[in-house]
Amino acid sequence: MAYNEPETAYNEPEPAYDEPVAPSTQVKILIAGGFGVGKTTFVGAVSEIEPLSTEELITSASVGIDDLGGVAEKTTTTVALDFGRITFDQHGIVLYLFGTPGQRRFWFLWNELSAGALGAVVLADTRRLEDCFEAVDFFENRGTHFLVAVNEFDAAFRYDSDEVRSALGLDPRVPIVLCDARDRSSAIRVLRSLVRHLLTAAATSAASNSV
Repeated sequence: MAYNEPETAYNEPEPAYDEPVAPSTQVKILIAGGFGVGKTTFVGAVSEIEPLSTEELITSASVGIDDLGGVAEKTTTTVALDFGRITFDQHGIVLYLFGTPGQRRFWFLWNELSAGALGAVVLADTRRLEDCFEAVDFFENRGTHFLVAVNEFDAAFRYDSDEVRSALGLDPRVPIVLCDARDRSSAIRVLRSLVRHLLTAAATSAASNSV
């Protein structure tokens, strides 16, 4: 007697197969630098979500405390942080951007903001290049990988990467890029450069540990 498979086993529709989506790698990045260097502008330009900003008006309380030299037209300042997000789908990476306050009296927040950060962008203004020294020292002392992005303000002097590296005393492995913090595509190029720098550093570290 022949065995016939019940027809219902073949007539039922096959369940849809959804290939699992690999979870994105989430990375915390700091956007740092001196007062008025363009950190809030950078985060706002590149963020795919409405950025969180804690800017407040500069009042008479800052007189004699905040150095407005070179940024006399600035009327607001970040008092806590800026926050934004950008996704690089082709790499499966989501960057969470935390902009640090630039005024010295708010620098106590840097330690908390830097917790868990894998990398940083140090924005530099060639009109006040010395204002990013502290940020460079901060990340060097913490062992946090970073790059320097020279925000080319209108009417500012133009310097090449070697001149900036020499002025800041940077390690040859620290990337230096030129950017316009107002321009989204320019800011994205900076972040892509940082991601490549982080991946290279991770690969180098893994290779040295395997020896």
